[in-house]
Amino acid sequence: MLTGFVLTLFLIICCKERKRWMDVERIVMEHSELAKHTNGRQRKPFVTCDMKEEGSYHIDLEIEEEALLQGSDKEDGRPKLPHGIRAELSNVSLLLFLYVLQGIPLGLAGSIPLIMQSKSVSYKDQAYFSFVFWPFSLKLLWAPLVDALYLRQFGRRKSWLVPTQYLLGLFMLYLSVTVDSLLEGDGHRGPDILTITAVFFMLTFLAATQDIAVDGWALTMLSRDNVGYASTCNSVGQTAGYFLGNVLFLALESPDFCNKYLRFEPKATGVVTLSDFMFFWGIVFLVSTTLVAILKRENCKQSKKKSREETQGVVDTYRQLFSIMKMPSVFTFCGLLLTAKIGFSAADSVTGLKLVEAGVPKEQLALLAVPMVPLQIVLPLIISKYTAGPRPLDVFYKAFPFRLLIGLSYTLLVWWTPSVRQDGGFPVYYYAVVLLSYAVHQVTLYSMYVALMAFNARVSDPVIGGTYMTLLNTVTNLGGVWPSTLALWLVDPLTSKECQGAVGQSCVSPEEAGLCFREGGICVTLLDGYYVESVVCVVIGFAWWFWLGKRMKHLQEENPSAWQCQTVR
Repeated sequence: MLTGFVLTLFLIICCKERKRWMDVERIVMEHSELAKHTNGRQRKPFVTCDMKEEGSYHIDLEIEEEALLQGSDKEDGRPKLPHGIRAELSNVSLLLFLYVLQGIPLGLAGSIPLIMQSKSVSYKDQAYFSFVFWPFSLKLLWAPLVDALYLRQFGRRKSWLVPTQYLLGLFMLYLSVTVDSLLEGDGHRGPDILTITAVFFMLTFLAATQDIAVDGWALTMLSRDNVGYASTCNSVGQTAGYFLGNVLFLALESPDFCNKYLRFEPKATGVVTLSDFMFFWGIVFLVSTTLVAILKRENCKQSKKKSREETQGVVDTYRQLFSIMKMPSVFTFCGLLLTAKIGFSAADSVTGLKLVEAGVPKEQLALLAVPMVPLQIVLPLIISKYTAGPRPLDVFYKAFPFRLLIGLSYTLLVWWTPSVRQDGGFPVYYYAVVLLSYAVHQVTLYSMYVALMAFNARVSDPVIGGTYMTLLNTVTNLGGVWPSTLALWLVDPLTSKECQGAVGQSCVSPEEAGLCFREGGICVTLLDGYYVESVVCVVIGFAWWFWLGKRMKHLQEENPSAWQCQTVR
């Protein structure tokens, strides 16, 4: 398993080289023009998307731009030689490690729903926990604060990185003591969902904040020649961290997996428990953060802006975001992005939990994601050939109905699963069918994803490309998380059950179901809400594709000026 993981990381690094050179080329082009101006403090105009004249606003260039421009200066009349990656191997290694740490809580948050499902929690409880995944889709709301507010003596990025990672470590140590009791409950109510959700929400919120700080630090930690490696560190690090916190943890926590593959004598528990895993990584967070705080200094010029100017920069950033949202084309596009994934919500968020409910081991489902990694690397490279032209959303439109049909096939897979189950588990051909279904789903998913990213990049105004692109990507992500939460929430209300064997009892709520069981009855499902929801979602999806999908395609025909912001000088 470890060998396969190392090979996967190597493939990711190789395939990300194309993106690295694109990033380098973009940065060089953006900053080469800035270098032509006179020396001294450079300034850029405030950008508004209103079509009427507003006052003159100015904001300072980001400190990252200054650091990048330093690479183009001359020393002793000679241009500075480009830095080799070996000269900055320690910085690259540190960035990679910080992104790995970032992926650990995300992987753990992804494993908790599968653990809770094996404890027969309600889908309403799963919906509560799904709010844990919202911070990464909303981090744009507080990113300007992370960029602008800091302690100059300590460092712009370390001012946020060190406290957030200390808090992550402390939360993990707290969970190492309490997570078992939180998941087991008091024996009557089951897992304490609200507390678990609150703690893991804070974990992902802190991880999202750490991501903002590390992304900004990467631009100044690496030289201009090697800044393209930042995206590679991000992709590889987050993938590795998520793998450790999700796939590897679920495998090592499973008694069946450990007894089958790692032990000579079977035991009732896995190699590690959730408490042990949390405690280990809590210590790693605390120790590594202490070392970073003491030993690592930020290698860029400290900003001399007054706090008043920093606050004004935050206000300008939020005003800029609001101005972009007011543009008619952007407003329409965001509305379409927020509703486009309703048709996929049941298939994407509920199917895996239904398979666990049907008896499929959660660690086996997690391990099925490993063979998908090479496919997830290759697909964007192939699909980008078809989205590089002026109409990338054509690919989105064509892939849409196929993804809806795959959602229906997931419904058939869930229905078929109980009939395939054997005493020793599930046969190999069953996992082959699941893997094939997942692979086809990934093709349609990445076709739509790459098409959207290509369109976002094409319409984003280059004057404020970073803010513009981040806003569109944030709305794209948000359009996926809220339908998933709603889909989980509606499974139980749409499910019909009756209590058989106990007169006068029902199974409407978990409490009534428990009473039915204590009276000697059993709850029998008459109609599973998952099937109802799947059909309804597919119908809504096809309706969206037929009417609103065409409207999204027509956005490609808008005049480029409809997407451009007005620069006020």
